[in-house]
Amino acid sequence: MVFFSIFVQAAEGSSYGIVPYVNPPVTGSIAGIVGAGGNTGAVGFGMAFRQFAPDYKPPFMIMGATIIGSAILSLFIRIKGHAGLICGQDSEEVQKSAGAGTIQVPAPDEEEGDADADSAEEPTEDKAEE
Repeated sequence: MVFFSIFVQAAEGSSYGIVPYVNPPVTGSIAGIVGAGGNTGAVGFGMAFRQFAPDYKPPFMIMGATIIGSAILSLFIRIKGHAGLICGQDSEEVQKSAGAGTIQVPAPDEEEGDADADSAEEPTEDKAEE
C-alpha cells in the first residue's frame, strides 16, 4: 500500500504540475478546475461503489478503464509554446528559458476601457507642480 500511495501522490503532483503552464495569467482558475475534477471523480466513483455493493469488482473495473482512458487522452494535451508528449516542439522562448527554471508570465492584454481609466488617473505636469 505504501508503494501504491507513492505512485498516487506522483500522479496527483503531475496533474497540478502542469497548471501554471496552461494559462499563466489565470493560474488560480485553472487550479480550481483541476481541483473540482478530483472532487467530481471522488463522488462518481463513490456512487459506483454504492450501486454495485457488495460486489466491488465492477467499480474497480470502471475506475481502471477511466484511468487508462484518461492516460491515453493525455498524450494529446497541447500547451501553447510547449511540445506535446508525442509531437511538436518547444517555442524559441521556452527553449531559451529552459535552463532558467522560471516561468515567464505574459502581461495581460489591455482593454480599451482600462487604458482610458489609467490615463485619467495619472496626474498631468500642471497638476503635479501645484
